[in-house]
Amino acid sequence: MFTVWLVWRIKVDIIGAGLSSLSTAISIKNHDPGIEVVVHEKYKEIGYNHEGRRCGEAHSVEREWIKWKPTGKSIYNTILQIDVIIGKKHYVNERPPNVLFVLNRQEFIHQLAQDAEKRGVVLQTSDKIKSIDDLDGDVIVDGSGCPSTVKRELDLGTGFVGTSYQQTLENANCFRNDTLQIIYIPQGGYFWIFPRNPEKKEVNIGVGVYGRKSDYNLREMLISFKEEHHITGTVNYVVGGLIPIGLQRPFLHRNILFVGDAGVGAFPFTAQGIYRALLSGDIAGRCIAQKKLKKYPSIIRKEFMQWDVIGSTFIRMNLVFRKINPELFFPLLNFVIKRGKQFRLLTY
Repeated sequence: MFTVWLVWRIKVDIIGAGLSSLSTAISIKNHDPGIEVVVHEKYKEIGYNHEGRRCGEAHSVEREWIKWKPTGKSIYNTILQIDVIIGKKHYVNERPPNVLFVLNRQEFIHQLAQDAEKRGVVLQTSDKIKSIDDLDGDVIVDGSGCPSTVKRELDLGTGFVGTSYQQTLENANCFRNDTLQIIYIPQGGYFWIFPRNPEKKEVNIGVGVYGRKSDYNLREMLISFKEEHHITGTVNYVVGGLIPIGLQRPFLHRNILFVGDAGVGAFPFTAQGIYRALLSGDIAGRCIAQKKLKKYPSIIRKEFMQWDVIGSTFIRMNLVFRKINPELFFPLLNFVIKRGKQFRLLTY
């Protein structure tokens, strides 16, 4: 007598090779090495491309995030202090060593890609997905960022978004290798100064405001900010665009899971998105491997909902106050901070 064992092997197509996509791929292989995972990356190189530098590059690793602690070339600076200015109030948040970093984000992504490849993930570069009809996977993961490739195609909409503009300055006179600076502004947003490559004394200096369409010229705002604070340095890189603020529903559509900016967005108060991207990918990978896709939305809501409810309420109030009197933004933000369970959550 012969026994025939039928093994259902599934294929997963992942759009994009950013943080959330690679985290998903690694998580799938960790939980079920037999699943076929293909990552489709539109650029020739993973990590070292334009998308690899689309944020301030700050990343914290605490509690469950410790598994994504950067090492070696992935670290530019270890941050020990965060200076936050809200109107006339100045907050100083000291951090322990080896918890908060400014990344070489491109190298960090590249290292994740190498880790994924060692686990059997297929990485296909120069492979831009124009439509989900081009994919034959049993499960599709959209880690394409904001705006999401799939959500645009299927007209699924998005949540709150912000707009940002950032310059990288070389030989900057404001370079402080162990300090992040965040200066909130009444328009509903903030300026940031984050130390990047210490060998070049680089800083990422930028501005972001809530809302897709803004009445503000962000480039002019940043130039004025630099002049006001006597900040000098040579601009060697410029980037900007949309920032998804908070959860970006839906998280699951048919057999499609949305991770990173396409699904969980960035933290509402600081636009920090790196740990959220990694964590959402880790959760998605586990749900896929366990063949429990429908659990993904509930786990995401449980993980991120509390602060996103506070954040979305704060943003709605700010958008109203911005029309009445922009100066109301400062007391509103100070009110939230005083009643926050942990101040550090508002400042990385």
